[in-house]
Amino acid sequence: MNTASASWESRLQKVVLIIGRIALGYLFFTQLWWKAPPRFGCPEGFAFTTGTLDNGRVRLQRTSGLCDWIGVESVWAQQPHPVLVSNLDNTGQPEIAVDIGFLAQLNGAFIDGFVKPNIQWFGYAVWGMEAFIFVSLFLGLLSRLGGLVAIAQSAQLMIGLAGIGNPYEFEWTYHSMLVLSVLMFAFAPGRYLGLDAWLRPRLAAASQKGNTLAGVLKWLT
Repeated sequence: MNTASASWESRLQKVVLIIGRIALGYLFFTQLWWKAPPRFGCPEGFAFTTGTLDNGRVRLQRTSGLCDWIGVESVWAQQPHPVLVSNLDNTGQPEIAVDIGFLAQLNGAFIDGFVKPNIQWFGYAVWGMEAFIFVSLFLGLLSRLGGLVAIAQSAQLMIGLAGIGNPYEFEWTYHSMLVLSVLMFAFAPGRYLGLDAWLRPRLAAASQKGNTLAGVLKWLT
């Protein structure tokens, strides 16, 4: 491969990483406002969505905001939870699927035992995580850390919501978020047209002088 071709491919890869970084950051930005503090879009008394099973179908009594979606995850935690579903003969019955029911049940236990009783402060943690992901990825600041936090948030959403039937959630929305988050973690795209490009060499210089914190932060840029 000649030098001109290698340079062109390198530029293309950087541009794609920048686009992916900004797009994922903006996705999380769009999700900040329907669950903004201090009530996180919840109704009076922070009432959560509940549900019943009617002839094999989940019927939800929905509320609003973060309390709505936390409740949805809690209800669906006790239902079958296949993902990566493929209907090879188009009959409506999955012929290929991976059951993550055990993970969904663990997620539901965490929601019921910890998140719900502490929603008035835990909502700030959820909102703060997504706000950090937006700032980190959109500005390219500590972008590897932003990718790591995005992995955690996307994985939780995938386990709780991917492929549920009511409300219908397209599972590949969450899978795609998780895959893109992994790419952001792996490639630390803030090094290209982001604040990490300015910050990283300064952290490297400080790390070489024995600053341990600077070494850790350098790895997160």
